[in-house]
Amino acid sequence: MSPGTEVDKGRRRFLTLATTGVGAVGAGFVVWPFLASLKPSERAKALGAPVKADIAGVEDGQMLTLAWRGKPVWILKRTPEMVASLDKVKGDLADPDSTVDQQPEYAKNATRSVKPGVMVLVGSCTHLGCSPTFRPDHPAPEIVPNWQGGYYCPCHGSKFDLAGRVYKGVPAPINLKVPPYRFDGDNVVVIGEDQAAA
Repeated sequence: MSPGTEVDKGRRRFLTLATTGVGAVGAGFVVWPFLASLKPSERAKALGAPVKADIAGVEDGQMLTLAWRGKPVWILKRTPEMVASLDKVKGDLADPDSTVDQQPEYAKNATRSVKPGVMVLVGSCTHLGCSPTFRPDHPAPEIVPNWQGGYYCPCHGSKFDLAGRVYKGVPAPINLKVPPYRFDGDNVVVIGEDQAAA
């Protein structure tokens, strides 16, 4: 330092603080996109989010199909005759009492549902994941002699009754899956949330 030149300590402190502040803001601009990329996208959140379905306009005997977590979900409004038919096919089924865990605890019953008149199933065959067709018509001896209606997978011939229970002697090893679901009022089904959590 030459004689007569004095250091302005106030100015030096200001420049140091200003440089530090600008550096911190710059680092924030660099780090922010990285941190934002770690947050799940809206699409990813939607894939796991619960789905609501209003079934007020669905007629008895009709089925509604919607998507949840990238898979088809069926909501079938069963008629009293459809519910009564479930006992008629018990002897033809591989797991009539649903002993294999393919349904929530509250759907471990004869109808595999919260309400007997409303069936909710994941529409993917338990053999290779194909989507079986809804075949409510009966009799249909080309499917099975005692057919009371249900789901038929034309890809490999797997058959399921109107509760999604698998028939004996078909490629599908287990019943169709019942997803977690609950009712929000009488006519809204919320798929992806358990009845117990309601």
